[in-house]
Amino acid sequence: MWFRNLQIYTLAAPLALSAAQLIEKLAAKAFQPGSSIELQRLGWISPRDNGNLVHEVGAQFLLALRAEKKLLPASVINQAARARAEQIEEERGYRPGRREMRELKDAVTNELLPRAFPVQRDTRIWIDPDAGRIVVDASTSTKGDEAVRLLNECVEQLGARPWQTVLSPVSAMTAWLAADEAPNSFTIDQDTELRASTQSKATVRYVRHALEADDVRRHIEAGKQCTRLALTWMDRISFVLTETLAIKRVAPLDVLTEREDGANDEAERFDSDFALMTGGLGRLLPWLEEALGGAAGN
Repeated sequence: MWFRNLQIYTLAAPLALSAAQLIEKLAAKAFQPGSSIELQRLGWISPRDNGNLVHEVGAQFLLALRAEKKLLPASVINQAARARAEQIEEERGYRPGRREMRELKDAVTNELLPRAFPVQRDTRIWIDPDAGRIVVDASTSTKGDEAVRLLNECVEQLGARPWQTVLSPVSAMTAWLAADEAPNSFTIDQDTELRASTQSKATVRYVRHALEADDVRRHIEAGKQCTRLALTWMDRISFVLTETLAIKRVAPLDVLTEREDGANDEAERFDSDFALMTGGLGRLLPWLEEALGGAAGN
């Protein structure tokens, strides 16, 4: 159950809450299906389908956020609003103005919402209380921010904010490529992206392709900077670091994929996998932070 993509946030201080205390705080925002006139609804669900809003393994917390959204494309709303506008024009002899068109769209939306089909999306969140870190399994910062905003609403003085480092990922990754050397305990893999900072945004991508140091340096000397870089940490975890400090395509290597003996049923396997993931990523992230100059502000 390894998280595939990591959006990382830090807390103002280590989280001094037990799992039971956190459950109590999340309960106020537990997920309830949206009404017929709601476009979107957010709320916490049980990550293990056992009714508990927090699943704890080895002092690590797992949460799950459900987002329910009604499928109501803007093209459908616009088409219906235009039809209403044409009818009004025939009756009155003039087209509705901008304000009236906005009101028409609002009216059409309210009429169509009860018939719109709801779709649900679940997002998993890992909280490391002692490290003061939140990791959201999401491919975009929008989804990560969505989860953290709701957490901040539920837990007073949580102070969760996006992870920041002294060195920007772009400057650090570009320097590693220029020197043809990754920081200690990391190796550079075969995927990277170099992009010009000029208006052209000219981009060169290497995908499963050996990086020739001289070629890469020529691109850097021409003004391109590294915006994505595939790395492996201690031969244990491979990933892609991006310019926004998001970590994509996380993959445990063989040494971390073996489960503990005796993990025979599904619940034991899940907990074993979660412990392996949090243990592995919990060691990787401080190494990566150090490679990027440490946490900003420290």
